[in-house]
Amino acid sequence: MTLYSIGDVAERCGINPVTLRAWQRRYGLLKPQRTEGGHRQFDDEDIQRIEEIKRWIESGVSVGKVKALLEGGNVSQDDGLVALQEDILSVVRLARPAKLRAKIASCGKEVPVDTLIDHVLIPIRQRLGLDQNTARTLCSFLDGALIDYIAFCLTGARKKAGKDALLMGWGITDRTRLWLEAWRLSQQGWRIDLLAEPLESLRPELFPGQHIFVYSGKTLTMRQQEQLTHWQEQGLSITSHGI
Repeated sequence: MTLYSIGDVAERCGINPVTLRAWQRRYGLLKPQRTEGGHRQFDDEDIQRIEEIKRWIESGVSVGKVKALLEGGNVSQDDGLVALQEDILSVVRLARPAKLRAKIASCGKEVPVDTLIDHVLIPIRQRLGLDQNTARTLCSFLDGALIDYIAFCLTGARKKAGKDALLMGWGITDRTRLWLEAWRLSQQGWRIDLLAEPLESLRPELFPGQHIFVYSGKTLTMRQQEQLTHWQEQGLSITSHGI
């Protein structure tokens, strides 16, 4: 029987080792074997279980409800992520920075980043981004905590083996969304740096030899696509990220 270390499983399944530990310790979803030295070892059945956990979470089930499903119970898929949205919103409304930072860090360890961004954080920001002054203030409060945590994650990712890249926002106004996309790319093996502000006019030639992602938040306009093609024809390593 082949056994795998937690690092091997993390790379194979695309899951952060911290997340795997949380799934085991906090939720009892995994029961890896241990070496004499106390190191976790996983077999092929464990890997299949991890992939099943991922599928449930990515379909909208909160990590706290996955165990019941694995054991044959019934849980509404939509309820899980909606409940997580409400949980985070309740912490935002407390207006306690330390509590919000802790909540975001906990979610970042327990929920796949793509799921957290697309099905939890973006909907929350949309709900808070209304014209009412209080909602806009709370959205700014949340954004500050998100950027703080993502900066921590990006710094950690740069210490690992990976591919270096620079992320630029192109014609967008949402600076926090740019940080969220940098976080997403870091989960795909990229060691990401990003320009602090989105720009209307890019100068990728100022960064020769670097791979560059551009993010516009929507389908590129014909003019943007023509400009991107022109840069690529000049030999720049530049691609569109996202939509």
